[in-house]
Amino acid sequence: QGGMPQTLSSTSMFTPCGFSPHLHTSKEDEQGGLIFQDGNLTSASLDALIQHLIPTTDYYPEKAYIFTFLLSSRLFIEPHELLSRVCHKCIEQQRLDDPVLDKARIRKFGPKILQLLTEWTETFPYDFQEERMIGHLKDMIHRIAPCDEAYWKKMNQLLQTLNQKLATLSHGQEGIVKISAAVSDKLVAFKSKPPSIQREILSICSDPYTLAQQLTHVELERLSHIGPEEFVQAFVHKDPLDGTKTCFNEQKKTSNLEAYVKWFNRLCYLVATEICMPAKKKQRAQVIEFFIDVARECFNIGNFNSLMAIISGMNMSPVSRLKKTWSKVKTAKFFILEHQMDPTGNFYNYRTALRGAAHRSLTAHSNREKIVIPFFSLLIKDIYFLNEGCANRLPNGHVNFEKFLELAKQVGEFITWKQVECPFEQDPNIIHYLHTAPIFTEDGLYLASYESESPENQTEKDRWKSLR
Repeated sequence: QGGMPQTLSSTSMFTPCGFSPHLHTSKEDEQGGLIFQDGNLTSASLDALIQHLIPTTDYYPEKAYIFTFLLSSRLFIEPHELLSRVCHKCIEQQRLDDPVLDKARIRKFGPKILQLLTEWTETFPYDFQEERMIGHLKDMIHRIAPCDEAYWKKMNQLLQTLNQKLATLSHGQEGIVKISAAVSDKLVAFKSKPPSIQREILSICSDPYTLAQQLTHVELERLSHIGPEEFVQAFVHKDPLDGTKTCFNEQKKTSNLEAYVKWFNRLCYLVATEICMPAKKKQRAQVIEFFIDVARECFNIGNFNSLMAIISGMNMSPVSRLKKTWSKVKTAKFFILEHQMDPTGNFYNYRTALRGAAHRSLTAHSNREKIVIPFFSLLIKDIYFLNEGCANRLPNGHVNFEKFLELAKQVGEFITWKQVECPFEQDPNIIHYLHTAPIFTEDGLYLASYESESPENQTEKDRWKSLR
């Protein structure tokens, strides 16, 4: 089975209601430390949850459970420690240390443990950047392989796929790091009017549809590098794990997530820079109208992140104060977009549009209809509030599994979206411009803005003076 990991094919498996009604709620389950309510697992001790992850000759955990537990377990235990415990329990339960192995039994167990390891590597590849993880993987295979030649082959396949995936991911990360470095060193953000060699966006791309498509390219490329676990790791330091030190003392493993937020900020400032730079009012109005069209096309594509960045750039005060410029703009289209992204009612309009796009994505026939790029900082905020709003553990020390089902639902949906392949052809020229065009600092924006339309009141006059 090539291509997408089957693990995440449908969003339905992340909904708590579709969750293990058939896990018989017998008394022994509760003694096993798993607490169910209406057929849903609501809480359990960490040990019981680990046990529930481990396949046996006649049991295999549900996909939704595997995803939910692997995603949230890192709040309590490091991945390598978890894998180590899983392997030890398998060795014990399947008696893999016996001098003579029970081959018939292990042939029943083998495919299941291989399947679990495959799902883990497919969904959380970054976990396996650690030598220790690969060590546990190999140790497991060495123990079961004598019972069936095919296990070696499976193992090699699994490692090959994993290596490819990690190579692609790190290649992407390097590319992003290179670009960000280039931007900060060579192209110092302007404080004042840039040299005339500065090209402007319209000379690079004058068609709003094309620009919206290239922005979508950048978004999907950057999204593809974010591991689902980054959403959880972003909050690890917030969790005083029963008073002990947090499990991740090394650098927060959220670099792709942070790079993506930086990209959003860059796009805001780029839009504002492009609008404030032209000396003539007519040209500035033209740039505003161009970006309104780009934003509208982003909305149609389902690229809400670029849409929000463009609107935020236009709403920065150095741009919004340009009254004479705006009077030349047909603003009706802009107000419609702004209304879509209005923060009122906890972004009610946007959430409705997002649900529409998500629904379209589920029934889509083409990659183009599958695109859903959420307004990212709001997604992070939702996950943050979900995390802050409920405890990870209940008073009895049990893991609050209900909370993690909700978390898995949100992150799971995101994973489905980030796996969409971009249907648009890439234009390296435009993409390079988006990443490297110099941008004004906030001060630079105000300076350019005051030069374009002089200060209106005392506050502005004072600000202009201090800036000069």
